[in-house]
Amino acid sequence: MSVLRAVRRLPFLKLLAIGQVLLLVRRHLVQLEPHERRRLGALVRRGHRLEPGEREELRGLLGKLEARTFALAAADAFSPVPLSRPGRRVLRRRRR
Repeated sequence: MSVLRAVRRLPFLKLLAIGQVLLLVRRHLVQLEPHERRRLGALVRRGHRLEPGEREELRGLLGKLEARTFALAAADAFSPVPLSRPGRRVLRRRRR
């Protein structure tokens, strides 16, 4: 089945949601330099076969992407209740 046929079978709201997620991903990926984006792709493709140094490099690159901010923005985009507002602090559970 071609990609276009698969896209045509998806309901419009799902396509809209996919588009919103892609825009969020792009917004975070542009924080990396082009060579960092290429390296991130290479590391992710290697998967579980990474050396310890490469795992650290992957952690560093993912840290630059602000994963927590991305996750909050993605959840906020699809939540019927607003999860974050400008100027509002996000409550965190205390560790015991």
